[in-house]
Amino acid sequence: MIGPSPSLSSDFAQLSLAEVAERFAAQTLPPVESWHPERSGDSAMEIRADGSWYHEGGRINRPAMVRLFSTILRREADGSHVLVTPAEKLAIAVEDTPFRAVEMKSEGEGAARKLVFRLDTDDLVLAGPDHPLSFGSDPDRPDPRLHVRGTIGNGLEARIDRALYYEIVEMALAGGDDPPVIWSNGAQFPLVDR
Repeated sequence: MIGPSPSLSSDFAQLSLAEVAERFAAQTLPPVESWHPERSGDSAMEIRADGSWYHEGGRINRPAMVRLFSTILRREADGSHVLVTPAEKLAIAVEDTPFRAVEMKSEGEGAARKLVFRLDTDDLVLAGPDHPLSFGSDPDRPDPRLHVRGTIGNGLEARIDRALYYEIVEMALAGGDDPPVIWSNGAQFPLVDR
């Protein structure tokens, strides 16, 4: 996972995967996993299911503020979410997932495929062993997600938008595997988790 890139949303579709990889390598995040401040409280903030951020009931409309807050977001072992700095840790409510995968680039075929997702915060995530895809266990009610950061299984995730999910399904079905799987960065992900 990488940190935000200014104005990436305007040119993501025109970038080659090599250019995406270059931006991917250039970005970093604060080490929130190593921060354990004594002072804690409530941020009066929430992230709604549609990916919008609110503070004290008012929507945060400045994308730069959302990107900044997203870099200090962490999921705790109990499943709660916090905004953390070296000085304090503040609870934040998250209705569904804290991020949404809103764009995707695919390069290659089968096991050589690489899928890069742009999140609603302009972060880039290359799906693979460190950032697995999951689709839920009920084929009639898919739950497409991408692991973004933190511990796999209890870290921060992105909800994959429906249109992207359908693209993934088409790619997986074209691969001819039974049951269908999608590959990215050398890892294989079944469309139905078992």
